[in-house]
Amino acid sequence: MSKVLRRCPWPIEHDPLYLKYHDEEWGVPVHDDRKIYEFLVLESFQAGLSWRTILAKRDNFRDAFDNFDARKVARYTARDVRRLMNDAGIVRNRQKIEAAINNAKRFLEVQKEFGTFSKYMWSWVDGKPIHHRFNDLKDYPAYTEEALAWAKDLKKRGFKFLGPTVVYAHMQAVGMVNDHTVDCFRYKKLRA
Repeated sequence: MSKVLRRCPWPIEHDPLYLKYHDEEWGVPVHDDRKIYEFLVLESFQAGLSWRTILAKRDNFRDAFDNFDARKVARYTARDVRRLMNDAGIVRNRQKIEAAINNAKRFLEVQKEFGTFSKYMWSWVDGKPIHHRFNDLKDYPAYTEEALAWAKDLKKRGFKFLGPTVVYAHMQAVGMVNDHTVDCFRYKKLRA
């Protein structure tokens, strides 16, 4: 008799892309700056849209934004903005595109100040994941105090499209918080 795998209530059942993301990536602590920048870009583009939409376009975003190399994106010009606005493979929103370029520049400034963006980012949770104890979708807050404080600091540093709700989604994605429900098979694995 096969055991049914318990998961969080949010992944779309029978959607291999969503399930793979949930089962292998969401909530896993990330310390690689390139990957962190990738999630910052994707989370900011997700604002107002479904995460499923962004996941489906993720490879296109990777191609369009030079594999999320913040140094390259920071040098983008108006010509690159036009190129991205004509790229049907990504979300074509001028403000979000310009924010990704601006945020690459701010990202590099943080790297210079802290050595890595990862060091700066993880300082908001004292260097280790916060393990919440959620049981249901209704338990998830829009953001936490940590996300609110970090979003304020990002805004002060000139980052765009990274308010507390987007920042909290980023924190969930990169494992700063373990927000798998307590009955999800990933919760205990990430807590260990």
